[in-house]
Amino acid sequence: MAQERSSVKVKVQKFGNFLSSMVMPNIGAFIAWGLITALFIPTGFFPNENFASLVGPMITYLLPLLIGYTGGKLVHDQRGGVIGAIATMGVIVGAPDTPMFLGAMIMGPLAAWVIKQFDHLIEGKIRSGFEMLVNNFSAGILGGALAIFAYLGIGPAVSALTQVLVAGVDWLLETGLLPLTSILIEPGKILFLNNAINHGILTPLGLEQVQQAGRSVLFLLEANPGPGLGVLLAFMFFGKGIAKQSAPGAVIIHFFGGIHEIYFPYVLMKPMLLLSVILGGMSGVFTLVLMGGGLMAPASPGSIFAIAAVTPPEGMAYVANFTAILVAATVSFLISAVILKRSKDTASDEDVEAATKRMEEMKGKKSSVAGALGASAGAGAAGTASASGKFPDDVQKIVFACDAGMGSSAMGASLLSKKVKEAGMHIKVTNSAISSIPADSQIIITQDKLTPRAKDKRPDAYHISVDNFLSSPEYDRLIERMKHGVTEEQSELVDDSEANAATGDEGDAPLLTEDNIFINKRFRNKEEAIRFAGDALVKAGYVEPSYVDEMLKREEITTTYMGNDVAIPHGTEEAKKAVIKSGFTVVQVPDGVDFDGEKAKLIFAIAGKDGTHLEILSGIAVICAEQSNVDELVAAKSSKELLDILNSK
Repeated sequence: MAQERSSVKVKVQKFGNFLSSMVMPNIGAFIAWGLITALFIPTGFFPNENFASLVGPMITYLLPLLIGYTGGKLVHDQRGGVIGAIATMGVIVGAPDTPMFLGAMIMGPLAAWVIKQFDHLIEGKIRSGFEMLVNNFSAGILGGALAIFAYLGIGPAVSALTQVLVAGVDWLLETGLLPLTSILIEPGKILFLNNAINHGILTPLGLEQVQQAGRSVLFLLEANPGPGLGVLLAFMFFGKGIAKQSAPGAVIIHFFGGIHEIYFPYVLMKPMLLLSVILGGMSGVFTLVLMGGGLMAPASPGSIFAIAAVTPPEGMAYVANFTAILVAATVSFLISAVILKRSKDTASDEDVEAATKRMEEMKGKKSSVAGALGASAGAGAAGTASASGKFPDDVQKIVFACDAGMGSSAMGASLLSKKVKEAGMHIKVTNSAISSIPADSQIIITQDKLTPRAKDKRPDAYHISVDNFLSSPEYDRLIERMKHGVTEEQSELVDDSEANAATGDEGDAPLLTEDNIFINKRFRNKEEAIRFAGDALVKAGYVEPSYVDEMLKREEITTTYMGNDVAIPHGTEEAKKAVIKSGFTVVQVPDGVDFDGEKAKLIFAIAGKDGTHLEILSGIAVICAEQSNVDELVAAKSSKELLDILNSK
């Protein structure tokens, strides 16, 4: 039963992704249409009858044809795109009074599927020299037939369906029930149906409303950043640990970047927060309806800048839209704050990591944006990477590819583009949806679970697979290889030599000496114990004095008690600059010292430079995972005996 539910969920997500993939690559065209409308219609900023004449043909012909072409191309590449556009022309002319977005989303993929079946049927049966003739005439004949079919049947049917759906939306508006849609939309976003809901359903209906009223509230039902903003702000003020530390960065990505999936792990970490986003969304929709808000075109991504760009100039639209965002954020924040303050448990690093993994499982792929949560808090490893294919001799074009080609891949492309410019190279770095990777792509970078699809699409390219677009050592290796022509094996050696140079002779110095082990100590509280251990790091020459204060600040965020009578106090992210070299001290407290209700009998105070603290932590974790080892260390009678035990383990 669980497998069946998972299968259904995956199918729904794939279908939703397919719908949104027809619209999202063309969002620029929608925005262009929206801006021309806002500027030049009679009620626009700069009324101009000649320029305003672009508005009608763009919404009637250009936008549906782009959707039909994109839908066809998703199914059968360029050939599918061409016949998809031909068939879409049939629904456009068949129902001239209705913008045929839904019709294009039907006929584009359907026409491409038909010609794909035809191509399979004749594969290997065409005599040499006649391939182009057959391909062109088959596309023309089938395209013409499908255009007539769309004109006679699909166009009128979709027009009638659209009118019914628009009437349903009008009824919801008249009865005041439109805010209830947030009960479905907000949880749907967390399940990664956001693009399907927004671009597959709301965008076509919204554009129909724009034709009649000049704006549509439907464009802000899903794209309103207020509910997610409220959750993130609540974590900034009332969260704990890595969730609190990462929330400010997430706010920027969410509100200004418009990438809403950044807040999904926070909600999954505490499912009660679904109530916050639902009520926040409902209050935002209610405000929009009450004040007459709405947009002239879809805002994608859901950034405050994108929303401002497609807000109509007339009336109080800006006030209505921004008030709706503020109200949604305020309601979501207040409810989230109550939930977080009443919550007895605190959000730990593991909670965020588990929530992120759960989100990625639901999404069906890695989320590089959510991976930034760990990066912003200084947690997590650098990530892994692999490469395959023949490395090009003269690199001119690098492409980052993801499902939609607009979110995570764009961020990865911007990061590598900056590195390329800093290296003084003139190489084009861009991003793309996997379904439309350019044919001239030489190097393609994808997240590991998407690499097989990218290889199927462009098997001749050099493919790099990473698990995180935001933080991958493969970028530096790639720069090194393009700049100096080194091989992958040589770049590995460069990495190792740089790491050794960074630590100097420190690699030969012991991380723990007998002088830094303290036996049979007593402390009144954990602050006293941490300060003692930190002062020992200072005296040993591992850190500067300011590091001790950062250790105490780190303890305020969340306890460093690890279990099995062991605590591992260390500095915050800011404390890295106070580390002189890697090392640690051990403080034995046989009677224990209170760490937020737990007794710590062994305190390992850690200072790590250039990532070596991870090795220290790993070694301590292996030893202290066994309670018997901890008991043996606590029972040691001298510093030498404790050091010998550690070395033997």
